[in-house]
Amino acid sequence: MTAALHSERASFGVRLASEIDFAGWRNAARALALNGIAPDRVVWTVGEAVADLLGARGGELPAVPNGATLNVPRDFIERSETVICHSNPQRFGFLYRLLWRLQADRNLLGIASDVDVRRFEAMEKAVRRDMHKMHAFVRFRQVGEEPEARYVAWFEPDHFILERNAAFFVRRFTGMRWTILTPHASASWDGERLLIGPGASRQDAPAEDAAEELWLTYFRNIFNPARLKVKAMQAEMPKKYWHNLPEAELIPTLIAGAETSAREMIEKMPTVPAPHHAKIQAKHWPARNMPAAPDDGADATSIPELRTAANACRRCPLWRDATQTVFGEGPEDGKVIFVGEQPGDQEDLAGKPFVGPAGKVFDAILEEAEIDRQKVYVTNAVKHFKFEPRGKRRIHSKPNAGEIQACRWWLDKELALVKPDLVVALGATAAQSLLGKPVPITKMRGKVVEREDGLKVFLTIHPSFILRIRENDEKEAERDRFRADMRAVRELMAA
Repeated sequence: MTAALHSERASFGVRLASEIDFAGWRNAARALALNGIAPDRVVWTVGEAVADLLGARGGELPAVPNGATLNVPRDFIERSETVICHSNPQRFGFLYRLLWRLQADRNLLGIASDVDVRRFEAMEKAVRRDMHKMHAFVRFRQVGEEPEARYVAWFEPDHFILERNAAFFVRRFTGMRWTILTPHASASWDGERLLIGPGASRQDAPAEDAAEELWLTYFRNIFNPARLKVKAMQAEMPKKYWHNLPEAELIPTLIAGAETSAREMIEKMPTVPAPHHAKIQAKHWPARNMPAAPDDGADATSIPELRTAANACRRCPLWRDATQTVFGEGPEDGKVIFVGEQPGDQEDLAGKPFVGPAGKVFDAILEEAEIDRQKVYVTNAVKHFKFEPRGKRRIHSKPNAGEIQACRWWLDKELALVKPDLVVALGATAAQSLLGKPVPITKMRGKVVEREDGLKVFLTIHPSFILRIRENDEKEAERDRFRADMRAVRELMAA
């Protein structure tokens, strides 16, 4: 930055290197303030085009007087780093005016009624909100094929936030090679370095990619019409962002059909035992008062025989409240077995594994990872639904070590009959059942553990974990990590 003095009341022209040159602004403001240069005598400009409205020209800033110090509240400096990202072209002069006033009153920022303070707070809030919207509404599209693929996104922020926001995307998508384009600047991450480049236009961003339809299908499935509040949604996702969001094309239709969908969902919601609950129990357990038979299924030579035997399982108390046994299904010669925790509410009523919300996520990601579910065997570590009644709803309850151990007899029989090359443990309960001890999934995720009998066990999360994440960007990142795990499983299947 540069500055020059022309007469007793002449103006200083300060040229900053960029729209977010906070270091340049800070150095210039310090020198000007210590030389007693009032705010109305300074013209601030950016880049090569220097304003000449008041006769200000480039030159050297006045030297800082020997021994002079400038005392500024730390809070002002930290918050100014955010405010300088605002798009208001007068922000540099405004911040210097606040700095000038703080020399006379260090408690200025605590005066809520002050006009400058209110403006300062409003600008800070606007920048932070813009950063939050960028976290939520950036959508990457794939360019090229793996392993050389790059993911590119186009975003139009209100303020100069890309550089300040880039670190968030580095942390969130460390394993991806990505570029974010904005009109002001671009940010690129190659897996090791973050590079900031010039701005771009919407035409520089790619059109829809192959994963777009899968994402739209996922969005349709997670849309909850019963929780829809249109005004709240538009407040959080203003229409200005819609043209850059693939799912935006679905929103008007989903809103229009929300009332009907919510009514149908409530009518079909299987949160209490279905009317045929007792009939199913009677069918599978005709002799409920007879002594338990712990060796049932010991002589089974096929999965159908084992499934029939499991219908009468009473190895732990879970059979008393569950609607039915939910056994595994899939080809008896499957090379891979996926093991989940236990059946959920919808699985308990349907009698099939992975058909509820987590099952839909599981199916979608298997398809994205190019794994044919029809060619893999899917089961659970525990075969009965464990729940706590809350009003008319049945809330999932985690099985304990005794229940896991009791049901391991059935899982071991499944493994012996199918004879897989690989078992995928979906979550901590599955891992504990397969390995006989608690396993820290977050630390060992993606690893293959070989048991004493030679069976290889791949460790990852249960897909229900993805559904429990509230923040959209975190949910998307976790979904990407689970898809990467499934692709690793596919490679192991092909090995």
